[in-house]
Order: sequence, then C-alpha cells, then structure tokens
Amino acid sequence: MVIYLSTPKTDKVSEDGENDKLKFGLSSMQGWRATMEDAHSALLDLDNDTASFGVFDGHGGKVVAKFCAKYLHREVLHTEAYAAGDLGAAVHRAYLRMDEMMRGQRGWRELQALGDKINQFTGIIEGLIWSPKASDSNDRHDDWAFEEGPHSDFTGPNCGSTACVALVRNRQLVVANAGDSRCVISRNGQAYNLSRDHKPELEAERERIQSAGGYIKMGHVNGSLNLSRAIGDMELKQNKFLSPDKQILTANPDINIVELCDDDEFIVLACDGIWDCMSSQQLVDFIREHINTEESLSAVCEGVLDRCLAPSTMGGEGCDNMTMILVQFKKPFAQVKDASDAEQLTGDAGCSETHGAEENGSDKQI
Repeated sequence: MVIYLSTPKTDKVSEDGENDKLKFGLSSMQGWRATMEDAHSALLDLDNDTASFGVFDGHGGKVVAKFCAKYLHREVLHTEAYAAGDLGAAVHRAYLRMDEMMRGQRGWRELQALGDKINQFTGIIEGLIWSPKASDSNDRHDDWAFEEGPHSDFTGPNCGSTACVALVRNRQLVVANAGDSRCVISRNGQAYNLSRDHKPELEAERERIQSAGGYIKMGHVNGSLNLSRAIGDMELKQNKFLSPDKQILTANPDINIVELCDDDEFIVLACDGIWDCMSSQQLVDFIREHINTEESLSAVCEGVLDRCLAPSTMGGEGCDNMTMILVQFKKPFAQVKDASDAEQLTGDAGCSETHGAEENGSDKQI
C-alpha cells in the first residue's frame, strides 16, 4: 500500500557538470511519497573517454537503488569485457553482478549500511567484527563471497530497483535497462526511446514469468510487482534450476548501442514518476523549449519535476518520487575517419529516422 504525505516534499537535490564533450544536469524530488526510494549516479570521468549516468527507482525500500547507484558503475569498470572495449557486455555483466553481490554476509552488511540509521550502525559493527583483514583478502576485487559471519546464508533483499544506465564513449552511446525507468534521445527534436519499459503484459515477459512458475494478476508479477525485470527482489529469483535470465523476475538488461551523430541533441534518463505524466515526445518538447532560457540543465530538470507534481493525491499520477538526468552533447562529434565509419552511420543506429525506429505508442523506438 502506497503511503502519501499530507503535503509534498518539494525540496530538490540537483547537480550540474560538464567536460569538453558533455554537459549534464539532474534533479530529484521526494514529492508526495512518504519516503524517497530513487537514487542516481552521474560520472563524467568513468575513465578518460567514458561517462556514465544512471537512474534507479527503488520499490519496497531504498537500499537496492542506493546499492546500484554506488556499485554498478564500479562493476562495469572491473569486467573483462570493459578492459577489452566491449561496453555493452561490460554493463550487461554488471547488472547481473548486482544480485550476486547483495547475497551473503558482505551483501547483508553493505545493504544495512545504506539503510536507516539503526541499520547503518548494525552494519558498521558487523563490518568491524567480520570483514576480512587486508592481509586475508590478498587485494581480491571479488572478495565479497569470502566474508563470513552470522548472515553468510543471506539470500538477498526482498526489495528491489529498476536500473537505466547510459554510457557515452566518444560517438558511442550504450543504454542498458531493466524495469520501467527510461532513456530517450532527442534527434532533431524527435524523441526516440532507447529503452523498453519492462511490464508483465509484454508477450516475451509473460512467457518467461509463466515458464518459471510465476503468474500475472492484475498486471502484477505474482500479484505483487508491476515490473517484469528489476535488480533485487530475490524471492522471485529462487529457482536453482534456472539461469538468472530465466527466473520469474530477472535483472537481465536490454542493451541498445547507438552511434551518435550531429543530429543528436541530448538524452534523458528518468524514473517512471516522470513518464507517468509525460510522453517521451512531450518531455523532449518541454526540454527544447526551456534548454536555452534556463541558467542550467538542472534548472530544466527542476522545471519538469514541478510540472509533473500533482496538486493532490487523488489521481495517483504525479505522486511518485521523481528523478531525471539530462545529458547534452557538445558538437561536433569526432569526424568520420574512413569509408567504413561513414557506412556505419547509415545503419540501424544512424541518423535517418527510418532506420531502426518503430512506433511505440506515441513515441518512437531506436
């Protein structure tokens, strides 16, 4: 049951940043909800050539969203695929790694540290007692499974989070998504969805849920969750005979890789508190109307949050937590080096609206 405040909390957490390639602004607001369960991350310098942005919409609690905001981009960096230059495979592995990391003693302790104050204190105490000494860990990156303690058999949290992440490296944009947060690109003013909202009624999602022994009731997985993919929610991922991508609920993300061009203006990552109130095209239109008149990109985001906030809780829409990241591309992009690069631009990820785009309700999909 959703609990609302008597008056909305309209204080916002906002941030701006830029380098020679990108400019970003973000803002988040608790709104009418009794607690803030959204989290986000924005890093211009994941490495010298790569930026990372992510929005995470928690449900049943805030800790999984905060865990993803803290650790997902770090795990991208530590994958073999990232070292080999394969951003898509790297972020895919990092998503599945989140569920692995939240199990056992170390996972329990880290989640406690991200919770309320009493849980933070408990996590700190257990960390002092049970965490491996530096000499024992031998500088292992993957030392989470080696920590022992009273919660070594912890199977993971029963709360969860969506995750929508965008990595930008030169002209390559990689978008990963699990859940109903969304990434949209503005290409000459036309909104294109770079992610798909994962809902139980989608045919492929329904087939996986039912094949794994689950069911859908009134649009909710097993009658409780209105998402078909998420990080966490481990009670829906307990079939030991199925791989992570075949479970009733899966963290397995869709990956979309796009070659950017000079027609591309900006991308938006936002939680469903925004998308419940505005279509992708409506949001792009609003941003284009205000991006050159507001003093910062975060101010544009704040304007969107204020526009979406409902005047009361009677209708439901506009009453959720809201988080939005706006990333503007600085132009021109690097020039095409040779004929093979030029040919690639005219493929599915090129600038032609007819390539790789299809209608998705009132919005288009790349």
